Amino acid sequence: MTSPQPFSLAGRKVFVAGHRGMVGSALVRRLAGEDCEIITATRLDLDLKNQAATFAFVKDVRPDAVIIAAAKVGGILANDTYPADFLYDNLAIEANLIKACHLSSVAKVLFLGSSCIYPKLAPQPLREDALLTGPLEPTNEWYAVAKIAGIKLCQAFRRQYGCDYVSAMPTNLYGPEDNFDLQSSHVLPAMIRKAEAARRDGGPLPIWGTGKVRREFLHVDDCADALIHILKNYSAEEHVNVGCGSDVTIAELAGIVSRVVGYDGPIAFDTTKPDGTPRKLMDVSRLAALGWTARIGLEEGIASTYRWYRDHHATA
Repeated sequence: MTSPQPFSLAGRKVFVAGHRGMVGSALVRRLAGEDCEIITATRLDLDLKNQAATFAFVKDVRPDAVIIAAAKVGGILANDTYPADFLYDNLAIEANLIKACHLSSVAKVLFLGSSCIYPKLAPQPLREDALLTGPLEPTNEWYAVAKIAGIKLCQAFRRQYGCDYVSAMPTNLYGPEDNFDLQSSHVLPAMIRKAEAARRDGGPLPIWGTGKVRREFLHVDDCADALIHILKNYSAEEHVNVGCGSDVTIAELAGIVSRVVGYDGPIAFDTTKPDGTPRKLMDVSRLAALGWTARIGLEEGIASTYRWYRDHHATA
């Protein structure tokens, strides 16, 4: 069910945890259009894995709303290489923040997860009620388990204390401030970087897996807009999927990226590398019922992301 009265941000303090990440920075851009005070903290200011420091920070700044966008994130390789870090760090961050919000009577909390919370072979498109109905995809289960725990923490605090804590699960995101490091990036930024190198140095363009798996991609500015919409208009125990409702194969994605970058050479699919989950498409009917739909088309979004990468490639 939705809130009988929207949660107004006017004149309120909103703490964006993880504001330097791709989603966090998009949230800060989006919140600039709201009549609210945006609170941020760098890792030098606050280590969210430190419970005492997190409790003290939230008590001191007294935010009215907290958006938990802080997380340790990465692709298949990073998850496989650092499973303990992905599990422990994310558990610590979310547990410290959610408990701190309760102790300081924060009015509203929005916890952000990921579409990887769903079982590997869950029916498509992925409905919110598919959670915990089957085994997870092994290549990212450490991150997924931590995010599932965050959802359950928010639900538990709602049940036990009546806290207005909600959760949103974005699909695969891309856009400005993405991570283009080939050792830890997700598929789309990695593909943009490799396509640019192939255009500059000559092909082929290397792609992990068969290219047959399907993925949904949402521009991060669309995601931020959806998240603020949820923060203001949703209050219920069930989490909300955030996506565009359509997907492409990795081979189709490679074609779009090649066209945007200006690469017209061969594409080499490395079938010795894992594909991951066969398909991940979100059912976004719950979000649509709240009155929100995506606006940025995939090729349009990839083109703007490529321009950002070209302008920031030294630090991306």
